[in-house]
Amino acid sequence: MQEVSGDGADGLPPFGLRGLLQVAQETGAFWPTATGLIFLLFMIVPAWQSYTVPRALGTTVASLVFGALYLATPGVRAYSRRIRLTWLALIWLDLIVLGLFSGQDVVFMVMYVVIVHGILLPWTTSRVVVPVLGMIGLAWGFIVGEQFAVFLAIGGVIFALSIAFGIQRSILEGRVERAEQRSAVLAVAAERERIGRDLHDILGHSLTTITVSVQLAQRLLEADPAAAREQLAEIERISRQSLADVRATASGMQQVRAATEIASARSVLIAAGIEVDAPVTLPALPDDRAELLGYAIREGITNVVRHSRATRCTITLDERSATVADDGVGLPRGAARTGLAGLQSRLEEAGGTLVVGPGPDGGTVLRAELPDGGPAGAEHKVVMVGTAPDRGPAAEAARVRTGDAPAQAFEGDER
Repeated sequence: MQEVSGDGADGLPPFGLRGLLQVAQETGAFWPTATGLIFLLFMIVPAWQSYTVPRALGTTVASLVFGALYLATPGVRAYSRRIRLTWLALIWLDLIVLGLFSGQDVVFMVMYVVIVHGILLPWTTSRVVVPVLGMIGLAWGFIVGEQFAVFLAIGGVIFALSIAFGIQRSILEGRVERAEQRSAVLAVAAERERIGRDLHDILGHSLTTITVSVQLAQRLLEADPAAAREQLAEIERISRQSLADVRATASGMQQVRAATEIASARSVLIAAGIEVDAPVTLPALPDDRAELLGYAIREGITNVVRHSRATRCTITLDERSATVADDGVGLPRGAARTGLAGLQSRLEEAGGTLVVGPGPDGGTVLRAELPDGGPAGAEHKVVMVGTAPDRGPAAEAARVRTGDAPAQAFEGDER
């Protein structure tokens, strides 16, 4: 069952009979629900065969009212919690009235009862309430000797839990999708900020130098033509270098980095209802290592969200490795692992290794490890997660021209 909205989001039609039927049809559950109403015949037909006319009429009316409430229940699921609980109270009120007319035969309604609770209650509640109601209906069916009611109770519990789990999965997928959209927007904003900062660093000094050199060349043009030509040559050199730096800056727009992947993982895992333990500060890594370990973190988080059913995920990163561990059910056996195969190929090309297996306390551990190497002293630098380190070919070229030293980051800096 596809859920339109888990919290009565804006854009729903006004609450009412027409709105409920419209939303129920949009969920795709309207006609399956309508088909299930055929079991109400187990209440109506015996009533006219065994009851007095007033009791049969009361049973019929109460059953039809229940059928109308039940038919609109998938639509009610899209509205607020208060509306859902009110709707559930109306269903119970109708069941009480139905029980007054039909007596013990109301036990045949057990399947409907557990299904509406599976639809209207949140998963954390329905996974407890549905089996309890099913056991009550099961025991009641044995006591009154209605074997078919026992069958309805068992089938209803299975069906209701399937519906409730499907709704919960739909809600989590929606949250993850919205979190990914937010992460994409934030990533674009961060990339624009990085590009703007790099362009400022690259072009600010270059354009100032070009302006000064042009003014000097103009003054020397008549007094010292040779010196003016030297200034013009210098202007050409700076212009070419600036153009190369701008191209190098723009070429890094889509690069994967470990820091940005950890920042993105936080929002995705929290949206999926998974507790996350990730480092706040990271060692500064060369671009090639930051990219490979970023891919490892991305693949690990993707598997945690899609397959693990975990409640907690831990991410660790150092100069040589990245680890993603969860407390879930582990990777399914026999499942295609295209993403892991691609990641393994990337790491092997760089001389690294990928290990995926069960953790010491259950769940799955993905560990990507690279060989020793990288710039000397990298372990003494710290990068704040979510920020772009001031490095790369463009920034380095700007430093060479300006004579600036690389920006220093201090171990333990809490700014």
